[in-house]
Amino acid sequence: MMMTIGCFHAHYSNIALIEEALAPYEVELVHYVDPGLDRLKHDADFCEAVTHEKVSQTLQWIAHCHADAILVTCTLFAAVLEQEAQHVPVPVIGIDDPLLQEMQQNPGKYILAFTNPATIEGTMVRVNLALQQDDEDEQRHEAVTIKTEAVLIPGTFELIMRGEKEGYLTAVSTGLQQLAEQFPDNTVVAAQLSMAPAAARVTADTGITIYSPLARLAAYLEKKLSLKRC
Repeated sequence: MMMTIGCFHAHYSNIALIEEALAPYEVELVHYVDPGLDRLKHDADFCEAVTHEKVSQTLQWIAHCHADAILVTCTLFAAVLEQEAQHVPVPVIGIDDPLLQEMQQNPGKYILAFTNPATIEGTMVRVNLALQQDDEDEQRHEAVTIKTEAVLIPGTFELIMRGEKEGYLTAVSTGLQQLAEQFPDNTVVAAQLSMAPAAARVTADTGITIYSPLARLAAYLEKKLSLKRC
């Protein structure tokens, strides 16, 4: 029987990226898009509790709609998954889970690049918590150094929200390449799914590896959910 993954997005542009990444697998993808939290995040009375409540409700709804697993593609949503996912009866995977695994396995210095300022704080808390937890789990005798720093590529997120995909791709590609050149001793990470095509472009054009949530997503889900190839 074919597996069904419910995909929870904040923007419709992420749908095609996930469809393409998982095209080689026998899986049904059902997409749920809710841009509401992203539109409310600058309100004076907006707080994290609103995000928690909305993400919790949506995860329960997607699970209720016969999903075998849930993929959360928005970093704003993924930042609250630790608390909310444990109440959901199916596996919940955050878009940055493969990225976190990659960083755990390859200690070093990382620059996490963002275009959406609202996702930075929650994502960095999630990243640092995961890396700290990994150290505790391993009970290592030698301290493993993983340093992370967040950098915003300014003036870009508005482009994708207005549907200017080409402009966004070009601006983010330029920003990522500049960061890679500015911090040659660091690994640059495109922290949001919407940045993945730009990361792939820079890697192809320059040979500099820019990590992205999409690069290892398929392999991660194949192992985590036992996905079968077509």
